[in-house]
Amino acid sequence: MLSKFKIVLVETSHPGNIGAVARAMKNMSMENLCLVAPKIFPSADATARASGANDILSSLERCETLEQAVADCHVVVGASARDRTISWPELAVRECAEKFVSAAFSDVRIALVFGRENSGLKNHELDLCQYLLRIPCNPDFSSLNLAAAVQVVCYELFIAAGDYRQPEIGDRGADPLATAEQMEFFYQHLHQTMQDIGFLHPDKSKTIMRRLRRIFNRTHLDVKELDILRGILRFSQNHNVKKGND
Repeated sequence: MLSKFKIVLVETSHPGNIGAVARAMKNMSMENLCLVAPKIFPSADATARASGANDILSSLERCETLEQAVADCHVVVGASARDRTISWPELAVRECAEKFVSAAFSDVRIALVFGRENSGLKNHELDLCQYLLRIPCNPDFSSLNLAAAVQVVCYELFIAAGDYRQPEIGDRGADPLATAEQMEFFYQHLHQTMQDIGFLHPDKSKTIMRRLRRIFNRTHLDVKELDILRGILRFSQNHNVKKGND
């Protein structure tokens, strides 16, 4: 799905930005990078900033003009933070991602063009674009670093394509969630324990229990967590009995 997108950088001044863009792309499973007349490349700075995304740097396409870079694309989208005298069809970055990841554009090759760090895209370059891409941000400070802008766009494409998978961390999901019946037994046990240790005032027991239910209901306890809590309650009850006997 994401292989149909090509990131095009026009006359990039700082080679470190090229490496940072490669890293941002690889983070989001993007692989097609094209440089149009970069000021400095190859460069050790680009390799260092790529932080392991060397495969994208080694396979990137180089062109002398933007016309050459987008010649094989069906849709060309130019990113710009500046307002233009002549209005252009505009897409916010999320809207752009949802539009072009859809099935209607499944066989369409799309270029996402980013301009120079200090001045962006020129008007004659925007003439090659069907859409102007906007990244919503602070209107009083709307100029994004090149790699940051590419990262935002690639992220939205990645999410729209459905490529995100919830990472499995530790023992998440190893134990089943507690059932409604198990939770009710827990609340009864909790209520009895608070009575046994003298914490619960009869006049406020309903209010307190209702608030405690809200707390535990938000956590979605699993059976192991519930066993731990009930173990604490049993210990508190036993300790209270021993203390009373003493």
